[in-house]
Amino acid sequence: MKNNLHTTENRLAGDVAHVRLRRGRGSALQTLLFLVLSCFLGTALPAQPPASSADASPASVKAAPRHLDRSGKSRKGKASYYGREFYKKEMADGTPMNPQSNAAASKTLPLGTKARVTNLKNGNSEVVEIRDRGPYVKDRIVDLSPKTADKLGLKKDGVAPVEVKPMEVPQANGTVKPGAGVQESERGRSSVDVQDSHSLH
Repeated sequence: MKNNLHTTENRLAGDVAHVRLRRGRGSALQTLLFLVLSCFLGTALPAQPPASSADASPASVKAAPRHLDRSGKSRKGKASYYGREFYKKEMADGTPMNPQSNAAASKTLPLGTKARVTNLKNGNSEVVEIRDRGPYVKDRIVDLSPKTADKLGLKKDGVAPVEVKPMEVPQANGTVKPGAGVQESERGRSSVDVQDSHSLH
């Protein structure tokens, strides 16, 4: 009986040692596999080409919205303007905010877009260049520099209903597409030309 018990204990001890050995090998294999995968990923990821972006500066890549509107269509909404706390702060294109410039911010238009902004209350309009992201307030579609806001007559109220008509819209392939603002002015010119030709006859 003692011999059988001793043999059983020896067998159990041998099994435990075998399991420990197998566990040790499994753990070593997992560690080795992890190191091989880390090395592979470490060399494979930097080899990938960088994502292309029409808004190429590092600051704008961070701020770029998911869906840029490159259609050139006009949009209506509310405009506001930069407060003093934003003066000289870096905009999405990497340049400092100049309150005397024609810089403007849009959530969806590509940086570099030139657009005509018209105050729908008084008809005043100015051409701006989209150089920043925002405004992040519901229903507002453009933030203007204080100088542009003054020219449009919206500084008193701080917010005004506007129409934004893109004129030059940078495309993903590097070209520039004429927008609704250009198409409308071309239609206006052609109707003036037609009237002039009628007055000559």
